[in-house]
Amino acid sequence: MAFFLRERVCQSLSRLPAPRAFSTTARRLLMATAGFTSIELTVREAVAQIVRRRLKRLSPSSINSNGRQCTRFPNSYWRERDQTEQDPADFHAAIASGGWLGIALPESLGGAGLGISEATMMMQTISESGAGMAGAQALHANVYATQPLAVFGTHAQRERVLPSVVAGQTRVCFGVTEPDAGLDTLRLTTAATRQSDGSFRITGRKVWITCAQVADYMMLLARTSPDGLSLFCIDLDRSHPGLQVRRIKKMGGRAVDANEVVFDDYPAPADSIVGEEGKGFQVVLHGMNAERCLIAGEALGLGYAALARTAEYARDRNVFQRPIGMNQGIAHPLAEAYMRLEAAKLATYHAARLYDSSRADLAIRQGDIGVACNTAKYLAAEAAFTACERAVLTHGGMGYAVEYDVERYFRECLVPRIAPVSKEMILNYIGEKVLGLPRSY
Repeated sequence: MAFFLRERVCQSLSRLPAPRAFSTTARRLLMATAGFTSIELTVREAVAQIVRRRLKRLSPSSINSNGRQCTRFPNSYWRERDQTEQDPADFHAAIASGGWLGIALPESLGGAGLGISEATMMMQTISESGAGMAGAQALHANVYATQPLAVFGTHAQRERVLPSVVAGQTRVCFGVTEPDAGLDTLRLTTAATRQSDGSFRITGRKVWITCAQVADYMMLLARTSPDGLSLFCIDLDRSHPGLQVRRIKKMGGRAVDANEVVFDDYPAPADSIVGEEGKGFQVVLHGMNAERCLIAGEALGLGYAALARTAEYARDRNVFQRPIGMNQGIAHPLAEAYMRLEAAKLATYHAARLYDSSRADLAIRQGDIGVACNTAKYLAAEAAFTACERAVLTHGGMGYAVEYDVERYFRECLVPRIAPVSKEMILNYIGEKVLGLPRSY
């Protein structure tokens, strides 16, 4: 199913008005948009129209009795999904309906042929709309985990998986982390043992696998030799006795499932290896910098959503006969949080554009990309945490109430500080790669 989204995005430039505030929690635009490309801003506006339709594009059923716009995926939608732990399948379908899940895939594979900078903008826009990390994580693996398959997969593998993922008919999850290895990826123990007919049998455990309850495919990193890891693209048959998927109860992002996945002699065909056998770690590394950018964008969106919601509250909430936002004890921490987000935004889109430029400019070193992407992820995660924490504190007791949403944002802002790599490991990386300090682990 081919969506030539790049052409559609470019054509829509002349039809869309200037980008405007779209967050379901804000009355005004917070993030400064100067410096973004027209394509990036059009992606932002087009995705925003999916999560919050413009009045003129709404069906009659989407307009209330007063003739006012009804937001399609308001904060109440995500609040309910968080409380019920219900997968946002209709949201996933809405994003897929425009071909957006293929934003960073080549046009030859049914994608848009756009870059990681545009994909980062898409993920930020989704998070910023009020969907938060839960909304972003419902799509994250389908955008990121397909990249190794697009680059290293065979024609048959790509044709089997990618068109249906872009169309929203199937979903993908990513299986790397293990309970006894964590970030020490080279010590993974999940084993794929080759059989006499060339197929494999997989045994081992993976943990914190997002969307494994609803995914049709898993990109799985497993050991195929004592010294070699291989990347597999396997079907997830949850009815098979050799596969168990156990949901993990968690603090935030409850609308999206996280799981322990246990393999016990689970079959995988010979043609399920992506790329060269024994080179799976290198294949996975290819996409890690891109994922850092996506996570950074999602964190930014969460931070801007929390800050917009809080600025509105500080303008409207009156204590001692005046708005609390008039107090510098309220205004200054929020102003500082805004500047932190803006600084992290610059680092994030610098990293994403550097990543995209490296495809054509061989003078850009992979080491420089790694430093930029890790820096962006660190700064965005910390800026989001600052914004979300101050949002709760500014709301006072109401910050602890579910209906004001900032408590949900605060629970979710811990995710980008931890995943896919902890802030301490990023500091280790910068210390070693930039400052030349001895490796500490």
